[in-house]
Amino acid sequence: MKKNSFLSGAAISTIGIVICKVIGLLYVIPFYAIIGVQGGALYSYAYSIYNMFLNLATSGIPVAMSKVVSEFNSLKYYFTKEQTFKIGLKIIGFLGVVVFLALFIFAPTLAYFIIGDVQGGNSIEDVTMVIRVIATAILIVPFLSVSKGYLQGHKIMKVSSVANVLEQVVRVLVIIGGSFLALKVFHTNISTAVGIAVFGATAGAIAAYFYVYDKIRKNRKELNKDAKKTRDEAKITNKDIGKKIIFYALPFVVISVLQSAFTMVDVFTVVKSLVGLGYTTAISENVLSVLATWGSKLNVIVMSVATGMVMSLIPTIAASYAIKNFKDVNAKINQAIQTLLLITVPLAVGISFMASDVWTVFYGYNELNISIFRVLILSQIPLSVCSVMVNANQTMNNTKTTIMTLGLSVLAKIIFNVPMMTLFSHFGLEAYYAPIILNMIIDTTASLYLLRVVKKTTNINYLKSIRTFIKVILCTSIMVVSLAIINVFVPNVTSSRFMAILELILYGIIGVIIYFYVAYKSKTIDEILGHDFVQKTKIKLINMIKK
Repeated sequence: MKKNSFLSGAAISTIGIVICKVIGLLYVIPFYAIIGVQGGALYSYAYSIYNMFLNLATSGIPVAMSKVVSEFNSLKYYFTKEQTFKIGLKIIGFLGVVVFLALFIFAPTLAYFIIGDVQGGNSIEDVTMVIRVIATAILIVPFLSVSKGYLQGHKIMKVSSVANVLEQVVRVLVIIGGSFLALKVFHTNISTAVGIAVFGATAGAIAAYFYVYDKIRKNRKELNKDAKKTRDEAKITNKDIGKKIIFYALPFVVISVLQSAFTMVDVFTVVKSLVGLGYTTAISENVLSVLATWGSKLNVIVMSVATGMVMSLIPTIAASYAIKNFKDVNAKINQAIQTLLLITVPLAVGISFMASDVWTVFYGYNELNISIFRVLILSQIPLSVCSVMVNANQTMNNTKTTIMTLGLSVLAKIIFNVPMMTLFSHFGLEAYYAPIILNMIIDTTASLYLLRVVKKTTNINYLKSIRTFIKVILCTSIMVVSLAIINVFVPNVTSSRFMAILELILYGIIGVIIYFYVAYKSKTIDEILGHDFVQKTKIKLINMIKK
């Protein structure tokens, strides 16, 4: 196995992530067509619960494993490094079994919390079954995560990336193949088909784990797995190693669980609340499936681009903060925010404008789902800013502040989710928009607070970012107005996937050209990315066109 430099490792990891995201985005087209709305809701219940408990069992441990293994490796403490791996496997194995048993035993209780006494849709027995099936993945995924963290600690990135892709491919094959055979060939019920589909998570994890395990086994010598304990290492006890792993992992576990809790609040409150406000069970379950699964998968389009744009800036913030170079920290944070806004705002607004076509391409035309998604995609703007500020504060060791902010955010979500839906209904607004609007308010508030924390820490000036935000809004407005005018002469005819694809291509190309032309002429891009970078990119594009 070849060790990777920082840049090549980052490139390999990014390629792996992009491939997994693409596969994860595309499979929903046939899968949604196979299982339909009710099956989609049942699938959402299982995965929402699974993600929450998976984060509880695994978040932070792989990152901690990577850091501790890397640390001991650099000191040539190879025996201690291997002890770290063994202890990490024991910790994660214990957590995995505890979480699996909790999910398996309390699945009926969780199912009741989700749908209560609601009739006419998925039953408590159906929800219980899919939760128990997907719980089996928690017996495998933690070991896979720690093994990948172990290799990443050796700066071996390719194996983890290949494992991620393998896991996703096997998972998707089971999801699509299993659900199709169950419903179309063997003519089973929806719950059985969804049960087979959610087992895809377990099947994918098993395939990836054996791949990683085989790579570690075959490279035993290169990884120094049989190294003897040195005199210096004799001072390091297993208790010390365990404490170090937990110390590194705990903040990541808490933050990850708190972020997942937002979706869980919707899972436990949306269906029952909407039914209580007069919506049918079918509509209520459909709304939740859009919020928790189908709409969220399309939201990745915005979040992955935003994350990719700023990911490389975070390490530089850490390096500058370590030497107390606050001037550079401030410059990087401002650049991260501005770059994020430059891409996220027009992308989210553009997708919202074309929501009908986007939804039709992936799931087929559905007026209710499209109206929800049109608002939901806009929530990614404050969420992406909040994510960046959480990372920035974590990088500057503001862990307590970050956890407190996310904790209060979750508390606000718990307290106001149901009242917000009731309030919307009281004023004649559709109640299913309320959870989305509440998320936007909470994420915006959290972002403003975290921005203020950074200002107190580094005395940062956000004036340039504010000016950039205003310019981005103006450029985006010009793009939307232009598309609206074009829509008058070339109206949307979302009658089929083929027509939706053509319209997406037409409006997408026009929207991108208009936005970046206006942003270029207004010097917005120059101010964010730098004049030299823009000119070099411009020359490359002209040369490509000439060829």
